[in-house]
Amino acid sequence: MLEMKNVSFTVNVDGTDKHIIKNVDLSIPDGRLVVITGPNGGGKSTVARLITGIERVTEGRIVYNGTDITDMTVSERANLGIAFAFQQPVRFKGINVLDLIRIASGRRLNVADSCEYLSAVGLCARDYIDREVNSSLSGGELKRIEIATVLARGAALSIFDEPEAGIDLWSFKNLIDVFERMRRTAEDRSIVIISHQERILSIADEIIVLKDGRIERRGSRDEVFTELLRSPDITQPCARQ
Repeated sequence: MLEMKNVSFTVNVDGTDKHIIKNVDLSIPDGRLVVITGPNGGGKSTVARLITGIERVTEGRIVYNGTDITDMTVSERANLGIAFAFQQPVRFKGINVLDLIRIASGRRLNVADSCEYLSAVGLCARDYIDREVNSSLSGGELKRIEIATVLARGAALSIFDEPEAGIDLWSFKNLIDVFERMRRTAEDRSIVIISHQERILSIADEIIVLKDGRIERRGSRDEVFTELLRSPDITQPCARQ
């Protein structure tokens, strides 16, 4: 279980403190698919970056499976089993897709095993396994390759920041299948998705609405999803895809 205890995050802009996250208390139980949604600028991606250690909390603590990780580095948190897929994936000049998947998995995977992860995200493995992870790949291709690396990692807590960004409709549908399969086959693992896509919200076990840096609403899919569709004042109208 991951717990954020009275977490705040403040940045200084031109000499003025700007409060991005404000006294958030949040828990992510094991074996759950949780979607964090809300208006742009509400703090969704910042929460993900605080959990992974990319940003450091200003106040409060973050505890993972009973261990205080507040002051741990990104690498230390990754070693504990926390994985993160960026909204805008990183390019790695000089590294091919096969090597990247092997690095993510921490194992010397054979080509066939690596290809399974690419196929799971809708990529024809033989066309990509030897490709370099550089500017020759489109944003959508990079996104799917990054998700494949998260699958290969098999982390206990996987966090996806707007995974639908930059991918086509067919790939989006395939991505939903990937998330549902992850949830079915790993009962002790948790998935956190930052999104306001209606289809992703509809598969959540729990939905958290973040607005102005605070938790505005939290509950099961049945409790929150219908309310989101009816009340655009709670969050942006759910994007359809």
